[in-house]
Amino acid sequence: MLKNVSLFQFKQQYGQSMDKIYAMQLFVRVAELGSFTRAAETLSLPKGSVSRHIQRLESSLGTRLLHRTTRRVQLTQDGMVYYDRCRDLLANLDELDNLFHAEPASVSGRLRVDMPAAVAKNIVIPQLPALLQQYPGLELELSSSDRLVDVVQEGFDCVVRVGQLKDSGLVARPLGILTQINCASPAYLARFGEPLTPGDLSTHALVHYAVTLGSRPQGFEYYRGDETHWVKAGGVLTVNSTETYLAACLAGLGIIQSPRVGSRGAIKAGQLVEILPQYRARPLPVSLIYPHRRNLSRRVHLFMEWLKEIMKGYVD
Repeated sequence: MLKNVSLFQFKQQYGQSMDKIYAMQLFVRVAELGSFTRAAETLSLPKGSVSRHIQRLESSLGTRLLHRTTRRVQLTQDGMVYYDRCRDLLANLDELDNLFHAEPASVSGRLRVDMPAAVAKNIVIPQLPALLQQYPGLELELSSSDRLVDVVQEGFDCVVRVGQLKDSGLVARPLGILTQINCASPAYLARFGEPLTPGDLSTHALVHYAVTLGSRPQGFEYYRGDETHWVKAGGVLTVNSTETYLAACLAGLGIIQSPRVGSRGAIKAGQLVEILPQYRARPLPVSLIYPHRRNLSRRVHLFMEWLKEIMKGYVD
């Protein structure tokens, strides 16, 4: 505790911490410019001073961060890891310094988020230029796949999940629900006819979707009241990607059941037709998942509020 630390010990401990932060700033500049000389020039410092600070940083860490040659400076494997962590830490410190400033320029740093590809493509990406123009200090690492990432182990600030959630110990914020619709291509319907009831599906083909290939698809889903019903149907294609799922339907390979947001562009263009509107699958909940309720950085909080706002036009 601070009350048990002498003034000398306090200065020694926190003086060393400040020196390390300064060395980290120098290291990041050298790594980004690939040169001690250029880094020193941009900071108006002697080259030898920059070199000594980084040598002491390497000694304190017990590893080499930079490969030095006569022509250039390159990050080592450990240096790459340390560089990423340094950038995040320094961005957090800058954000802390500007904690009570409301200017957009005061929001900076890197965000790492994950969401389904369809959400990224149809909702987030079209709106993203306006956000990054308003907050030019933000950097975004956007992962989009059907794989469920490990939020904590893989270092994500927040993720969007579609579907029922398992109890993971993470914080979940509901964003709404996505209405699901049934679709087929005009070419498919011209060939096989349009089913009018679930009973007609015995002579039709579904494009089956399975997160893990090899699992047995349950068939066509529809719900009435609180009950979900499944109807077995044909179909020889099973996919594990939402993008492939939609592409297969566009190619006339079968009927799909998907969120309306992912299909409405193709429906508007006449590439797909909604069928069986009275027999839809249960709506899918959309949630924003993140590791901690407390101590969210301003950039994470800002991004989540922005995401919640833009989702309003797509969820019920």
